[in-house]
Amino acid sequence: MIQPLTIRGVTIGEGIPKVIVPIVETSREAILKKAEELSSLDIQMVEWRADFYEDSLCEAETLRTLAGLRKQLGGIPLLFTFRTAQEGGVRPIDPDAYASLNGAVASSGDADVVDVEVFSGGERAKESIDAIHAAGAFVIGSNHDHHATPDREELVSRLRRIQQLGADIAKVAVMPQSKADVLTLLAATLEMYENYADRPIITMSMAPMGVLSRISGEIFGSSMTFGTVGGLSAPGQIPIGELQSCLRILHGASGDTD
Repeated sequence: MIQPLTIRGVTIGEGIPKVIVPIVETSREAILKKAEELSSLDIQMVEWRADFYEDSLCEAETLRTLAGLRKQLGGIPLLFTFRTAQEGGVRPIDPDAYASLNGAVASSGDADVVDVEVFSGGERAKESIDAIHAAGAFVIGSNHDHHATPDREELVSRLRRIQQLGADIAKVAVMPQSKADVLTLLAATLEMYENYADRPIITMSMAPMGVLSRISGEIFGSSMTFGTVGGLSAPGQIPIGELQSCLRILHGASGDTD
């Protein structure tokens, strides 16, 4: 049974999937301006995709901008993500530098959640998760395939492995090559949710073909989804207003009243 996770008053893992909005601007000035815009909106989490940031490979500059983000966002939960080029991000980063950056972000206290690419990190992933927890932050353990959709058994296996490594939320995102691939992702999500998950999970089928997966989490078991206010961080993301309308419709149709 899923044990919900509460971050800054936002409970993840029950009711309507919570909406994450990414910040993908490249300069410090633009990043903080976007954060100011988002601070007035009804969203449950902001993700800073730091790999878009022009100074992201400088740890000191990244921490300085992160502190500014925390101030602008007030009480909105903040997720820090450096998506590596290996998993579809903007730029490559050395594994040591990646682990160091994530650890420093967690230790700063300015990010509530840190994304860790579990399979790209190899043996280092468990160490990184433990270090982030020790610093007082939560972890989304993630895996991304921007080329294909593995079969249902493999997707469930990846989610279970991420959970076993101790991430607070397990996430997989895959690229569909057919409508059947979207159904594969949804079937894997439901199997994980009903049979194995003891904490929130996030799944999505990317690109326009996979939009169904971004709105149907409450039905199949995905606890969060990504909406946009301006720039996209991955293909197939939906503008936040349209996304929230779809989530409310499906929530009402589910017969839940919370």
